[in-house]
Formats: sequence, C-alpha cells, structure tokens
Amino acid sequence: MKIENKLNIAHKTFSTWKSVPFKEKQKLLKKLAKVLDADAEKFGKIITKEMNKPISQSIAEVKKCASMVRYYAAADNILKPEKIKTEFRVSEIHYVPKGVILGVMPWNFPFWQVIRFAVPAILAGNTVVVKHASICFGSGNAIEKIFLEAGFPKGVFQNLEIGHDEVKKVLENPIIGGVSLTGSEKAGREVASIAGKNIKKSLLELGGSDAFIVLDDADFAAAAESGAKSRLLNCGQACNAAKRFIIQKNVEKEFLPVFIKEYQKFVAGDPIKKKTNMAGMARPDLADELENQYDKALKNGAEIILPLVRLSDSEFEPGLIKVKSGNPILQEELFGPLGMVMIAKDDQQAVKLANDIPFGLSDSVWTKDKKRQQFYIDHLESGTVSINKATSSDPRLPFGGAKSSGYGTELSTVALKEFVNIRTVVGK
Repeated sequence: MKIENKLNIAHKTFSTWKSVPFKEKQKLLKKLAKVLDADAEKFGKIITKEMNKPISQSIAEVKKCASMVRYYAAADNILKPEKIKTEFRVSEIHYVPKGVILGVMPWNFPFWQVIRFAVPAILAGNTVVVKHASICFGSGNAIEKIFLEAGFPKGVFQNLEIGHDEVKKVLENPIIGGVSLTGSEKAGREVASIAGKNIKKSLLELGGSDAFIVLDDADFAAAAESGAKSRLLNCGQACNAAKRFIIQKNVEKEFLPVFIKEYQKFVAGDPIKKKTNMAGMARPDLADELENQYDKALKNGAEIILPLVRLSDSEFEPGLIKVKSGNPILQEELFGPLGMVMIAKDDQQAVKLANDIPFGLSDSVWTKDKKRQQFYIDHLESGTVSINKATSSDPRLPFGGAKSSGYGTELSTVALKEFVNIRTVVGK
C-alpha cells in the first residue's frame, strides 16, 4: 500500500478514534497484553532473527511490553477535563489529541521501543504510523498485526516500510501532527529540525553514556553483578546501559577484581539457545564502529583492563578500558560490549566526571549513606538517578533525558500528555 494511502487511513481513523471513551480504549489494551503474553516466544524469535539478541532476552522484552500495556490498561484517566475555580461559569482545561503521530524507532529493542511510544499516544486518542529500523520491518509488521488481532480499528497503528530518506517527506505531510524518535543524536537533530520547520511537536530519546558510580560504602558484590549486566545485556546495545564505571579511588583495588569476574561471565554464543547471555551485535558495520572507537580511545591514552577481542563479523569478547578526563572517546557513545572505568578521589570529583559529557540520560549511584545519595540526586545532570540499582525503564515512572540525550517524556501517565493540545474552555 502506498504511504499516502496509509496516512489517509490513519487520518480517517483518527476522526472516530479520538472520540472513543478512555475506558473502551483500555479494554482493547487488555486484549493487546494477552496477545503479547500468549505469543511471546514467537515474537521473541522474530527479534532474535532480525537483530541477534539472545532469545531469552527477546522473550523477556516481549513480556515487558505486555506488562507495560497492562499498566496503561489500568491507569487513571488524567486526560479528563479539569475544572478551574474562577469567576466564570465555565473554566476548564481540556486535553485534545494531536492526530496522526509518526514514530521513528530503533533496532535495539524492536518491540519495546515501538510499543512504549505507541500505547500512550494511542490511549490519548491519537493514531500512529511507525518507521522502524530497516532490519526490523518484520517486528514492525508483527506489531501492526498484534494491534489488529487485539481488536483495534484498522489505521490506529500502521507500520511503514520506508527508508531513512523518506522520513522527511512523511513528517512534512500535513496529516502528521507530531513525531517521536528514539535513536542517535544525529538522527534526533535531523528529525527535530524538520519538525521545527513545520511547527510540529517532537519527542527525542537519544543516546547516553551513563555513569555507574561505586563508592567506598557500596555493596560491592551487588554493584559488580548489576554493573556487568547493565553494560553487557543486549551486547551493550542500550541507550541507558552503564557505560562509564566511576570508582572511588580508595576501593579500586578491592572492587575492580570483583567486577571483572562478573564481566567475564558474559560470553558470546548462539542467540537462539536460551542459555546464551550475550550474542553478536546487530550488524557487522556496528561492530566495525565499536572497534574503531576502541582504537581511538587507546591512541588517546586509555589503558586496557580487558581487551576487546573481535571473534567474528559481529561477535566480541567484551572489553574494559581505563580512561582519564580529556580522552575524546568520552564525548561519544559506546554502543556495544565495551566499558570504561574512571577513578574519582571523592564525591565532588565523581559528580564532575559523571557530568562532564554531552549526554544526560541516566546515572546509577551505589552508596548506603542517605546524605551521599541526596548529594548525587541534587547534583547529577541526568533524567534518571538510580540508587543502589542499575538504571532500567519502568512503565510506572517517567523516562527521558537531559542535555544531548533528548527531551520529552516516555512511560508513566506523564506520557499521556506528550501528544495532546492543551485547550482552555472559559465562558460566562
């Protein structure tokens, strides 16, 4: 079907979908969650086939989607008109859906990223069209079928099999009322620029280089296990993965061996086997890019703790390097199984190291001291601060970044207001 036809269908469906009661939309979401749960293994195999994720992690991704959908299926309707006390007979705030929203989605979480964008936008009364990553058209088409199977009207969710060059044309189409992009900083700048020129709302969830700060009063065993998992799940291909491990100097010799032991538990294997905890990267060119970044870091003074060893076109033995301030690699995002270790003498230096990058997605701090916890909460420049746990997205909590990590909010009921117009109704 031609793209123009799909946009017209989405627009026509919006004219009736926007008036469907909130509770009726939620009933369909309950059915959607059931479909996801019932066929999680089938959908997981699609993910693994397309982007190499270990099958156990792919299935977990689908189940997490089902959990998120159930959250919205039971959420309070925060979009009801709000009455404001004034001298007028009527003073209300109304939340009006924008229309057809375009989602430009990445390959690293082919189901989660799409569904976490689409569900709150749809529940708010919008319809959506998705341009998925080129290697994940199978996931995009499967998700479209899932919405139809759950009983959503045709046109509420549609997958567009288009290339990067066609995004501009779609976004410029007057039918499109806004855009949500999850991807690189470069892609975010391009899409935001097009949206801005056309006076359209944009939401950007971009890259990160998250700090994982381990202080001298931390639970080292728990921090080591959590840190290794955060860096290497999905072969390190996550925007909110731990990427910079900032360790307090006086416990470097004690913590690092524990961390290395956990890190080395991740071994590249066959992604279709359920025991595999790490597979190859999604594409060989991405592996090439990571290897080039590794070489760049070493040329600028980084020290090898564990070498990054390439095993095949896309597989690695995970690497770990020690990096000092000033290394240009700190201004980039490492998207793969390579972690960086930095040493801080005290809390002040740890915060400085954590903030001294362009990104501000999420940070993790490990300390038992509540005053120290509050110090980091007050001074870290990121969208999320996790205490004694790795950063992870939770349907109940807002997710979004600061600085070059983007703007806007996904997840939680806050996301329901991202793609609505706020209308004032006032009169005598």
